[in-house]
Amino acid sequence: MSRINMFHFVAETQTDGLKSRNRHRTFSHRLRHRIAAPAISAVVALFTQTLTTTPLKAQAADRPNIIYIMADDMGYSDIGCYGSEIQTPNLDALAEKGIRFTQFYNTARCCPTRASLMTGLYPHQAGIGHMMEDRGFDGYRGELNRHCVTIPEALKSAGYRSYMSGKWHVTKTIAPSSFAEKHNWPLQRGFDQFYGTIHGAGSFFDPNTLTRGNDFISPFADPEYTAADREDETYYYTNAIADHAAGYVREHPSRSNPEPFFMYVSFTAAHWPMHALDKDIEKYKGKYDAGYAAVRNARYQRMIELGVIDKESTVNWAIPDDWMNEEEWEWDKRNMEVYAAMIDSMDRGIGRIVAALKETDQFDNTMICFFQDNGGCAENYGRGGQGGPRAKTPSLPPVPNQLIQPDMTPKQSRDGFPMRTGVGSLAGPADTAIGYGKAWATVSNTPFREYKHWVHEGGISTPLIVHWPSKINRPGSLENTPSHLVDLMATAIDVAEGTYPKTFHNQNPIKPLQGKSLVPLFTGGSIERDAIFWEHEGNRAVREGDFKLVAKGTKGEWELYNIALDRSEQNNLSAQNPQLVKELADLWQQYAERSDVLPVSPPRPGGHSQTMNRKQMRFHLKGKETLATSSAPFIPNRNLRVKVVADIQGDGSIIAQGGSSHGWGIYVQNGEVFFVVTRSGKRNILASGITPKGKTTIEAELPRQGPLRLRINEQNVPTNMRPGSLSEQPQDGLQVGQDTGGAVGNYKTPFPFSGTIDSVQIDLK
Repeated sequence: MSRINMFHFVAETQTDGLKSRNRHRTFSHRLRHRIAAPAISAVVALFTQTLTTTPLKAQAADRPNIIYIMADDMGYSDIGCYGSEIQTPNLDALAEKGIRFTQFYNTARCCPTRASLMTGLYPHQAGIGHMMEDRGFDGYRGELNRHCVTIPEALKSAGYRSYMSGKWHVTKTIAPSSFAEKHNWPLQRGFDQFYGTIHGAGSFFDPNTLTRGNDFISPFADPEYTAADREDETYYYTNAIADHAAGYVREHPSRSNPEPFFMYVSFTAAHWPMHALDKDIEKYKGKYDAGYAAVRNARYQRMIELGVIDKESTVNWAIPDDWMNEEEWEWDKRNMEVYAAMIDSMDRGIGRIVAALKETDQFDNTMICFFQDNGGCAENYGRGGQGGPRAKTPSLPPVPNQLIQPDMTPKQSRDGFPMRTGVGSLAGPADTAIGYGKAWATVSNTPFREYKHWVHEGGISTPLIVHWPSKINRPGSLENTPSHLVDLMATAIDVAEGTYPKTFHNQNPIKPLQGKSLVPLFTGGSIERDAIFWEHEGNRAVREGDFKLVAKGTKGEWELYNIALDRSEQNNLSAQNPQLVKELADLWQQYAERSDVLPVSPPRPGGHSQTMNRKQMRFHLKGKETLATSSAPFIPNRNLRVKVVADIQGDGSIIAQGGSSHGWGIYVQNGEVFFVVTRSGKRNILASGITPKGKTTIEAELPRQGPLRLRINEQNVPTNMRPGSLSEQPQDGLQVGQDTGGAVGNYKTPFPFSGTIDSVQIDLK
């Protein structure tokens, strides 16, 4: 047995996705006969673009299909053939007959990675140097610009048809008011068919911005993908992505033209929230009982045996005690069980895509690449506060099937259960919203430093598996050449025998391709590797040869590592090699100047998105009023004062803005008044020691600098707590008399207030 399969079940293609081949055919039949027509303007634009590119190649059918499969928020060691205990037999099988890259890089964050993948440019060059907002500079527009082309746009000249299933996340237009605002949606950027989400995250059971073609759809009122088409009666987004991708594969040969196809399959697994089907979670129950360190140590040993890392150049450094949640172990263990179930489900979906290729005799002549958008995610999403089990009966009215989910994190499940977060809320079901946290992200990134957002190896180094039976002559091999997402456009152009255009989009000049084709490596050749560059949120790096220069944050000092000898980045060589540091720093500066990186990590105009309520400085509220994020007080970097007059008869949330990552609130618990401020997941709770009853006046202040202030019935609460003003606008809105979003305080939502609230006045400065 090969080393890839030593620690796993036999890696044969799984076809357990659908109940019968007839059901596949029924679903594919509907895909084939549906009119997937963008608006006339888009068709005219496509025709115009075609005139500016190379004529179609005569022997298109002789060239391979290309499938790029991307996973979301997973670390280097999270799949079986890279050392994981998670069962991924389909990916293991592709690796067994293909090539595993051991030094493949991404851009450290979801949407910059997608921009880089789609265009073959560094993300700032494509317009997405950060996230989906316009920061006033060309590298930070939050939209794919018109000086880049996508892979499907570039492959039109080679006669390729293109399909996409899954997460898009390269446009800020997630609530368009006209067709023109969809100019950066998939069909307008070269794809012929699309099923997936425009936004970057959301529920796996009720995803927001779910789209077919150019139209939003509800998964519960979709005539083209019903319970009869699914593995499970329950809608689950990972399965839907895989089923649509497999449907495109089955539908493709029936077309009259013999063109090859490019398909982009963009899973949201295993991005938070930790959602999975019960049967998949059950499979991993007890799998992580040994604890964080034991699981990580076992992975490290397997990785060495598999050859994906080298013992001499890595250190499996100990996880600090304060990163682990041992006091909440049963709860946090469950988070990892669900995370594993999410990856397991994705792997079975990939098996269904492979099965569709085999059934239609397209497998041998298809190049499949699997990779990930960034390393494991240490964000604190949904992990603050106290949660608990679901109530026995729903407390909210059910959501109609036809409703399009408006929220990234739904406020409730479709059947009426309010969203649960925090310790004690067991991840998995649709009414939970929880991430798996820093300790498990450290396990995912074994044995590397840092996480998603950062450009140390833990944030940017992830697997690449390439499988192509007709071309690869070194199956099961490892490839150590450093490579990057920018190489995948160049690889697709090479494989398709296409031409990368110099002009496109009405004769706009197109920026030069940044990557190198990886095709020579498939047969044991080599490529001339240029330096590779990174920047995200001020985190910077350059790698040239074996040396990597890296810094954390805009003010961080440069660190120098010899990656060949120190892949875990434990031995900073900058003090011993000042000249090399200067040379690499100068090289990075030249890249930044030519690639729209400067200014590094600029602030949003006005501090935040133009859609926020930045002008209103005073608010008068009462009762159980709620304000959406866009109309709530705009609090980043502002002094906040609040005055409440209430009749206190028991516990509950008086006012709450935000959730467990960013927010503030006033609440009563066990009769005592509390003022809470949460910044970047760190909760600061000021306990008043006062237990008022009846008519009460509460005054609180969160200053930009200086201590919190709390005054109850003219009695000052002493404190020297200095959290500072919030740096980000909370994603959740504001609620009076309850907390229906993520828990701001140390309580279980919605924590309704017992009593009446006569008035709330909020002043900003």
